[in-house]
Amino acid sequence: MEEKSELVIITGMSGAGKTVAMQCFEDLGYFCIDNMPPQLFPKFWELMMETGNINKIAMVVDLRSRSFFQDAHQMIIDMKEDPSVHLEVLFLDADDQELVSRYKETRRSHPMSQEGRTLEGIKKERELLSSLRSMAHVIDTTNLSSRQLQKEILKRFSTTHEQPFHISVMSFGFKNGIPIDADIVMDVRFLPNPYYIDKLRPKTGQDPEVYDYVMSFKETESFYQSFKQLLEIVIPGYKQEGKKGVTIAIGCTGGKHRSVALTERVGHSLRDKGYKVNISHRDKGKE
Repeated sequence: MEEKSELVIITGMSGAGKTVAMQCFEDLGYFCIDNMPPQLFPKFWELMMETGNINKIAMVVDLRSRSFFQDAHQMIIDMKEDPSVHLEVLFLDADDQELVSRYKETRRSHPMSQEGRTLEGIKKERELLSSLRSMAHVIDTTNLSSRQLQKEILKRFSTTHEQPFHISVMSFGFKNGIPIDADIVMDVRFLPNPYYIDKLRPKTGQDPEVYDYVMSFKETESFYQSFKQLLEIVIPGYKQEGKKGVTIAIGCTGGKHRSVALTERVGHSLRDKGYKVNISHRDKGKE
């Protein structure tokens, strides 16, 4: 049986968290569309299905498309009848008092308010969105933080029920500068340097001879074990705080021997623990 394509319509009250929701769907691997007129969506969907490269789409429909709301309602009905599509409508809501408070905090005007009367705009918006709300899965964000909203979306739409988390472990040479996107930077220039051994100099930390040389020293093992213990604390902490990933940069002088060997060991150790890890060597080959 052919697998169905997934389509999520994200809608709801202005200020209820649609931007956060769209970012969450992007992290889940959805192709996200912000405010496409519903009249254009059938043609877009047709093109996406023809390419065959995208089968998970999330589309935001909000008040910026208010002249197309009737079209949005009909689009949802049509897509529900399509046997090749699994469609869900996500409606984000919050109570009036909370929405007013959020608008005051951001100092923005409600798109349907007149003469700055935010509450009146909220009431008009509720009336306009009532038909979409009736066919949707509703999440009330009144008492939810952005991170809590992400968790609610993951419960509904993720097969793993976990926030996707990616780790990048990279080696680099200090002589070429510290990576500007690194979250954690470790300096291993204190370790014995294979560069000064003629037969090891042309090789890299990925070669067994260099790797074994770097790992043969007590200080290397001591450093590695301490660093591993640190990561066992730091990485769960990053996840708990809602970070999408972490970049770990390990540097030596040239980025060819010591940092490469340690990066390989750290990266594969994290993979063995079940993390999704990308291992890279920024400066290997630059000498």
